[in-house]
Amino acid sequence: MVEELLAKVEHEVLGWAGVFKTRDENGPGGIGVTGYRYGGPGTGGPQIGHVHDAGHADFRFPRKVRDELVRSGRAIAHPAFPESRTTASYQIRSERGLPGAMALFRLSYERVRESAGRKASLARQQRRALL
Repeated sequence: MVEELLAKVEHEVLGWAGVFKTRDENGPGGIGVTGYRYGGPGTGGPQIGHVHDAGHADFRFPRKVRDELVRSGRAIAHPAFPESRTTASYQIRSERGLPGAMALFRLSYERVRESAGRKASLARQQRRALL
């Protein structure tokens, strides 16, 4: 059941412009973690979120955003790191939970994409200034 839910998450998230996935079988994110990043596979790119094979999804947000997501019940504190100031989590346990998980992925994606756009614009301005 969880595999089917995670396949739906993956299908949706990989359909967004600039998103690619990474797989970590045994690393700092844990065992069996699929990360979704924005940018290019050659450059790495910032992570928009990751899911553990058991259906636990994690996201990084600025502290204010993370605190509001937890306070409002849209996310939970990270189970292993509840004191984290930036990590919000979400348990994907059923079809009913998919919209909540997708909303967090989308929120993170939009923030990362906007940030990348600002950085690219600044880099272009700096190059023009050098010419």
